[in-house]
Amino acid sequence: MNPSWQLFLVLIISLEISFTHRLIANLVLIVIAAIILILQRLHWRTYLRLLFLPAIPAAALAVTIGCFSPGHDWWFAAVLASRVYAYVFLGATVTVTTTPLKLARSLEQNAHLSAKYAYGVLAAVNLTPRTISAIKTIRASARMRGIELHFYSPTLYFKAILQALRWSDQLVLAMESHGFVENQSRTVAEPILVSVSDWLIVVGAIICLQVILIAFP
Repeated sequence: MNPSWQLFLVLIISLEISFTHRLIANLVLIVIAAIILILQRLHWRTYLRLLFLPAIPAAALAVTIGCFSPGHDWWFAAVLASRVYAYVFLGATVTVTTTPLKLARSLEQNAHLSAKYAYGVLAAVNLTPRTISAIKTIRASARMRGIELHFYSPTLYFKAILQALRWSDQLVLAMESHGFVENQSRTVAEPILVSVSDWLIVVGAIICLQVILIAFP
């Protein structure tokens, strides 16, 4: 499926369930998303993370609504908890079925997003592992001088920001050396098209969601 249309569909579904209180609809979406993820044959640790990481905010919402709200509405608590899992599972269907590069190219070509913004976000995503490594290096070098930098130390993040600014300058030079010019027409190395099946999937999914929301209490 086209990455931009897939992202658009997930955002539309997530926005709609945010304003509805349909437990059955949330559970149906979770099951459908889980089937899609199972078909991707991910590593078992990925499935465990998808199951247990959302459990913390979901449980917090459920306990807060069920125990401390005036009406002690456990049904509404279940709705909010299932909504958290629906958000996570729907978002995972996008992240595991497409790469950041393909999504950036699709947003530029199909959604007409600014190339500067699309590839800027892509660069930030790709620099995340390097940023984590830089933070570890900064903490290690501080320990060698007898200084302990905790995760809440302002000095740690100040040095990391300086490092990121240096990388941004290098990234700008690298993009310009490869012929990137802002606000100029560009050719594409990998055209990403929107097919008829993409239209059918998006329209069909939205219609089916309306049916589920209306049919179930």
